Amino acid sequence: MTDPTDWRIYQGTGVPDPKKLADRPAAPEWRQFDRIAVRRGETFKPPPGVVEAVNAALYLRRPVLVTGDPGTGKSSLAFAVARELGLGDVLQWNINSRSTRTEGLYDYDALARLRAANLHRMRTAGTAAPSDGKVAAEEPSREDIGIYITLGAIGTAFMAPPDKPRVVLIDEIDKSDVDLPNDLLHVFENGTFEIAELVRIAGETPQIEVRTLDGEMVSIPRGVVRCREFPIVIITSNGERDLPPAFLRRCLRIDLPKPTPDMLREIALRHLPGGDKDVLEGLLKKFDEKRANAMLATDQLLNAFYLVTRGRSLTAEDRQAIENIVLRELDSR
Repeated sequence: MTDPTDWRIYQGTGVPDPKKLADRPAAPEWRQFDRIAVRRGETFKPPPGVVEAVNAALYLRRPVLVTGDPGTGKSSLAFAVARELGLGDVLQWNINSRSTRTEGLYDYDALARLRAANLHRMRTAGTAAPSDGKVAAEEPSREDIGIYITLGAIGTAFMAPPDKPRVVLIDEIDKSDVDLPNDLLHVFENGTFEIAELVRIAGETPQIEVRTLDGEMVSIPRGVVRCREFPIVIITSNGERDLPPAFLRRCLRIDLPKPTPDMLREIALRHLPGGDKDVLEGLLKKFDEKRANAMLATDQLLNAFYLVTRGRSLTAEDRQAIENIVLRELDSR
């Protein structure tokens, strides 16, 4: 680690000094993007009950619903399971208020297909593009439709080989529309879904290849995707709203508690093994006092620990400013 005479890279003076950036130390390992997924799987330590719940889900072929405050490691569980069982990359589906069931199953780029068909028609006819910019509505060939369909996280997982199921992370389902949990329930119960665009042409073209989320090509018979082996599904929720009882009944539920000070200490030293332990103890005390009356996440503690140990040039005022910025309550305005 470099130990610059002044920890400030940006001085706020308005005077150009491109060389200042050269003193910046390496990024925290949780912000090194080529290793984020690997590190999340390596550093996650399951709280009591989590291992049992995951194993029950493996036997029963049921989704795991993980609830808890932000920063308790809910989504990291998926990466830890995938890493330990050697199941490859986690298939992620990040939920928002506009997410629909189809988004998790497959995507059909109808506009791209129509544009390609129109371009082919114009080239064949030897004509130029319409001057008004409109796309002619000519029927594309049926055989090429597969290259415009990409399976989503669930669809890709359904097509995995039976001896190597995939891990699917459905993140923050409580942000979804009220109907999405029950819509997913039917997919998970039946282990199958239709791709409407392929079902329509199944009589003439019964076998179509489509892309998976990994970029592979898989064959879909008669437009129906059938689960070969139920995936390991980790669903997270911050508890922002209640989920339907019918959905909850079909999930195995885990509530991740807030990490204890001992757990936080272990997490911090696992991420920053060379960090000053005395500094960490001071931060831990402040962090624990603050979260007694407000919401804080574990990664805020890691950020503070990383920053206040960036060299000896930090003054007491600098450290206090960093702590005020980084350890700000998540539920504050």
